[in-house]
Amino acid sequence: MSKIKVGVIGCGSIAKHRHIPEHAANENVEIVAFCDIVEERAQEYADQYNAKAYTSFEELLKNEEVDAVSVCTPNSLHAPISIAALNAGKHVLCEKPMATSAEEADAMIAAAEKNGKKLMIAHNQRFVASHAKARSIIESGALGKIYSFRTAFGHGGPENWSADGSNSWFFKKELAFIGAMGDLGVHKTDLLRYLIGEEFTEVAAFVEGSAKENSTVDDNAVCILKSESGMIGTLAASWAYNGGEDNSTVFYAENGIMRLEDDPNFSLIVEYKNGNSERHSLGVIQSNEEGQQTDTHVVEHFIASILDDMTPPVCGNEGKKSLQVILAALKSSETKQIVRV
Repeated sequence: MSKIKVGVIGCGSIAKHRHIPEHAANENVEIVAFCDIVEERAQEYADQYNAKAYTSFEELLKNEEVDAVSVCTPNSLHAPISIAALNAGKHVLCEKPMATSAEEADAMIAAAEKNGKKLMIAHNQRFVASHAKARSIIESGALGKIYSFRTAFGHGGPENWSADGSNSWFFKKELAFIGAMGDLGVHKTDLLRYLIGEEFTEVAAFVEGSAKENSTVDDNAVCILKSESGMIGTLAASWAYNGGEDNSTVFYAENGIMRLEDDPNFSLIVEYKNGNSERHSLGVIQSNEEGQQTDTHVVEHFIASILDDMTPPVCGNEGKKSLQVILAALKSSETKQIVRV
């Protein structure tokens, strides 16, 4: 079987820490092209992997050898580059948030369908061991009816992670479109949808930019979400958790409480109201902190969906549904109204 030949578009931190090593570790992949507007970045990886370097994504997409691309650019470029790649006959793995509007997301989905190519959005929270286990517990009915939840994703900000530090595109609205809500919040809307198996119907939110100087995007957001069946809960996304990362989710249900990534020793804890409890140590959740760069399994699922001709687990439609909750939160914050998704 011949290998899937991959091009990486955007060679910043997410490519460096996630996409490139995961493609390189996959026995079914050969990385053949790198593109970045900073030529040295693309060239450095090209030299390392015996691949071609580009400064123009259009030029990379003309390379007929390339079967699939990872789109690891600033958020505002996700849709235009993904659509161009799909129209060039390439499969696309796109970073989150997939787009800056529902219209852009629809155009990406349409391009994938028209060209018969795979489109996957890099929401990695679904593949965390504790989250996969939590979904099976919820589906089993052991918790009974879920009444409420709280989830948070916060750290000290992308300046500690981005290739460009405090001068990063993450802080520039014209490139990022959205701050902590797009960087972190959209991961949690995707996770919650996956865990509860329901869509969210209403959102109320405060989305603020108070913690980062020289930034034109949000860095602190708190949202209240309501699902189809009336489940309610909060989602917090922040670049101002300066003492360490919070990546926890807690469900409050008829038969007890389930805690995910909320305890340093156990990644999943269920405390039942009858006095029983279960504690699972299922390995660390991936994090930007040193030594926590675990495999996200995103590339693995993307490549498998191409080889097996299956719909990717986080396809364009899934990415759009998770994006729409975030867009509703922005609208709620602007209008001071509860917004229907």
